[in-house]
Amino acid sequence: MQLGNFIGGAFVPPRSGAYLDDINPSTGKVIAQIPDSDERDVDDAVQAAKRAFPAWSRTPASERSKLLLKLADLIEQNLDVLARVEAADSGKPLSLAKMLDIPRAVANFRFFATAILHASSDAHITDAAAINYTLRQPLGVVGLISPWNLPLYLLSWKIAPAIAAGNTCVAKPSEMTPLTANRLAELSLEAGIPPGVINIVHGLGGKAGRALTTHDDVAAISFTGGTVTGAAVAANAAPRFKKLSLELGGKNPTLVFADADLDQAIPTSLRAAFWNQGEICLCGSRVFVEQPVYDAFVEAFAAGAKKLKIEEDFGALISAAHRDKVMGYIELAKQEGGTVVAGGSRVDRQGYFVEPTVITGLGPDCRVLQEEIFGPVVTITPFRDEAEAVRFANATRYGLSASVWTRDLSRAHRVAAAIDSGTVWINCWLLRDLRVPFGGMKESGVGREGGFDSLEFFTEAKNVCVKL
Repeated sequence: MQLGNFIGGAFVPPRSGAYLDDINPSTGKVIAQIPDSDERDVDDAVQAAKRAFPAWSRTPASERSKLLLKLADLIEQNLDVLARVEAADSGKPLSLAKMLDIPRAVANFRFFATAILHASSDAHITDAAAINYTLRQPLGVVGLISPWNLPLYLLSWKIAPAIAAGNTCVAKPSEMTPLTANRLAELSLEAGIPPGVINIVHGLGGKAGRALTTHDDVAAISFTGGTVTGAAVAANAAPRFKKLSLELGGKNPTLVFADADLDQAIPTSLRAAFWNQGEICLCGSRVFVEQPVYDAFVEAFAAGAKKLKIEEDFGALISAAHRDKVMGYIELAKQEGGTVVAGGSRVDRQGYFVEPTVITGLGPDCRVLQEEIFGPVVTITPFRDEAEAVRFANATRYGLSASVWTRDLSRAHRVAAAIDSGTVWINCWLLRDLRVPFGGMKESGVGREGGFDSLEFFTEAKNVCVKL
């Protein structure tokens, strides 16, 4: 299968005529070719978006809502096909794609389709001399760059609020997982979304992505991906005064206190560690357990990791290079003095599989606990008291999410307030409400997405003052 760029409502070949291989991580085989786009393709897409913007921005919110709801319905009707495509493209278990990725894309479009029907604006009376009111207006053309780990899920998380707010967009999905983005483009036409409102350009981040972040006619960039790449995106966009939202990496702590319900904490922490092969920015890769229950926790957690099944509970890593990187960190853990109590090896089969790996014996300053591995590798470290637990949790340059397990309500609130993370889950993990702000602290990002935070990002506030 050879994909085209989706520009102005049509699928077109790249200007260069060059293509990149798309590989199924579970088999190591090429399943498609995608455009190796450059700045010419990006400019074509931006110009198409510019042409579509005036009419789309003036389209009543009720009409935009109907179109987004129609697109959501079409995604839901094609759930099985999209899930199979997503699983083949990313290496994740088919069951996970059916349960998480595709339903969440449906929910994203439905949420923002209806959110715009409930927007409100502020008004201020100025000493009976004037009335001030605030307009929130779309920005124009926005650039959306999404990662490979949750391809349709996170692409829809950006496209839905961007176009719901009246913008037009140019999206660049990861070159490693392009297939559901291509199918989304097809479904957008079927839903009746006008040509040019959604444009999708495939290609490499250093070429197509950079062209998008530096284009003078792109008003904002929403990026989800690694911290190093996020810094490059910021360096390109900031001097051009673009609005910028960065959702970056994480090295998320899971804190388990001695009074926790271990029957709930252990299976949920396993899921938090190994769901999607650990290739989720919110995965709990650093587990800290209070000393009185540490040994029992490690024994049960390691036993649970050993029971996880290939293609049912975990899938292939995204590429051979990423698999080798993960294996390198496992070797580093041994060099740093860690003990592998579960997993630790490549799976002897076709594709890029690594066993769910559990490591003990490492302190919070070790590289394996400091650097984002983004794979099925988890460390478990004991702590003595609440203060040490918080210190360990915060001993990293990241601050995306955390989980806290305790029956003590006062402690739960204290620890949640003290942890440097954009999201803190108490006695749960990945329990999401689309209305709440989502994002990270420190090197985990800039800005917030979700609910009206997304709609505010994709609009500009304008105050109008009327003298009475």
